Amino acid sequence: MLQLLFSGFFHDGALGVVRPGGSLEIFGQGEPEVVIALHDRWAEWELALNPDLKLGELYMDGRLTVEKGDIAGVLALLMRNLGAIQPRGLHKLLRKFRTLKRAIDQYNPASLAKEHVAHHYDLSGKLYELFLDADRQYSCAYFSVPGETLEEAQIGKKRHIAAKLHLHKPGLKVLDIGCGWGGLALDMARDCGADVLGITLSEEQIAVARERAQKARLSANCRFEMVDYRALRGAYDRIVSVGMFEHVGAAYYGTFFRQARALLAEDGVMLLHTIGRVDGPGSTNSWIAKYIFPGGYAPALSEIVTAVEKAGLIITDVEVLRLHYAETLKEWRRRFMANRQEAVALYDERFCRMWEFYLAGSEMAFRHDGEVVFQVQIVRRQDAVPLTRDYMVEDERTMPFAGTERMPLHIVQ
Repeated sequence: MLQLLFSGFFHDGALGVVRPGGSLEIFGQGEPEVVIALHDRWAEWELALNPDLKLGELYMDGRLTVEKGDIAGVLALLMRNLGAIQPRGLHKLLRKFRTLKRAIDQYNPASLAKEHVAHHYDLSGKLYELFLDADRQYSCAYFSVPGETLEEAQIGKKRHIAAKLHLHKPGLKVLDIGCGWGGLALDMARDCGADVLGITLSEEQIAVARERAQKARLSANCRFEMVDYRALRGAYDRIVSVGMFEHVGAAYYGTFFRQARALLAEDGVMLLHTIGRVDGPGSTNSWIAKYIFPGGYAPALSEIVTAVEKAGLIITDVEVLRLHYAETLKEWRRRFMANRQEAVALYDERFCRMWEFYLAGSEMAFRHDGEVVFQVQIVRRQDAVPLTRDYMVEDERTMPFAGTERMPLHIVQ
């Protein structure tokens, strides 16, 4: 069964597998850079028959352990080699089946959306403190220069987004769809003079966001509500959505952008920041869908563009952030592992192995498996933003934002 799974798989590096009886098999050429151990016979069968799901499950349950290297190294080796082969036999059928049933997997009406959000974002706030920055930015950071800290890169991300929103005058009404713990919304209210409404479906996040607004004395112009984007009414000069679109589901893209158009002022500007895939429409990894983000899906750019066009909106700028999220996840994983015993005390060992697998797998997907971040600027009217994009560079370079007076000149080349 292992030969069926790994024969001809490795063209770059080698994997060692210790079988339940203790024998070592090497797949690939040369000395294995990582070695895993399978601790029962059924583990071999399960891994061979459904590797997308079972690799993570076996690791969570301790039925697969890493004897040389770590799980990040295992996943890096697998994903480096994955792109060079095509799924065969049963694996090919499983992936086709998953693609065909993705509408079921991504079923995300308003009645279920809160439940899907709670599965991940209503975990203990103390868990997120173990690996996020102090502002709790739980999305891709923006590393402008080598050697930046995570904290600096997360401020850079927020500044980069604010510049694309063209918050050029105070008093603009801003809607933040999927506001998280409120960091970006609070910065726009404080540093750009915006009147911000942040919305989320997470009980944990909205409690923290409201408390932060109150402590910062920004409650008058930075409000947070627990409401589904589909239920909103009104008009907003700016709409921003960071790390929320991944939870919408492909079947609901039309609804999302039609609602965005209805909420966006005639001369308004929208900025969408979302994880995406470079290899065209697909389906969510079955382990991620089951344990981490039920109903989640990272779109292809073609899926976003099609939905935007059908909604009668105009795309005015697209940027692809490539390895920024890999570096973000690397730092999250480093911090999580440094605080791992605290996470065990919060939950248990199985949960920590699950979280470690999630962070490592996500990092390697951005390094080796075609995951990126799209930033898409969208308007209703072509003259809603200046004629050239120089204003983005100037705003990013000069705006006081998130506790910094201005961006250092050497960052924007």
